Amino acid sequence: MSIHEDVEALRRIPMFAKVEPARLKLMAFAAERANFAAGESMFHQGDVSDSAYIILEGRADVLVNTPVGQLKVAEVGRDSIVGDIGILCDVPRTATITAAEALCTLRITKDLFFRMVMDFPTIGIEVMRVLAQRLDATTERLRDAVAANQTKH
Repeated sequence: MSIHEDVEALRRIPMFAKVEPARLKLMAFAAERANFAAGESMFHQGDVSDSAYIILEGRADVLVNTPVGQLKVAEVGRDSIVGDIGILCDVPRTATITAAEALCTLRITKDLFFRMVMDFPTIGIEVMRVLAQRLDATTERLRDAVAANQTKH
């Protein structure tokens, strides 16, 4: 892929959609490519959060540890970002991400991400919007799971 294609991929990510192309070009240039084979983990729950990944090609499973083993809570694919919560909140990885098929990604370091947020405050607003949407979806799934569990008892 070319820098132009990487910029277009970044533009498809909601939190970067309103960023001017010149800044996205700098981001794409500073990001690094990372490829993962099917079955390979990008990172594990509990790891230090040092970067986020934009999925350019492929699919991955989002897995969380439970008392009875790993639970698949989501599947992500092209034009998704993973690992952003850890770098934003400065917490260990909240999930394990494993390639369901071969993955091509752009790795954005914590420093690069925060430099972009500082230089372009709209990214910060979009990050808050995306995180709020994720929290809402998670809360709804939790509500549904609790309701389903209560009907069993």
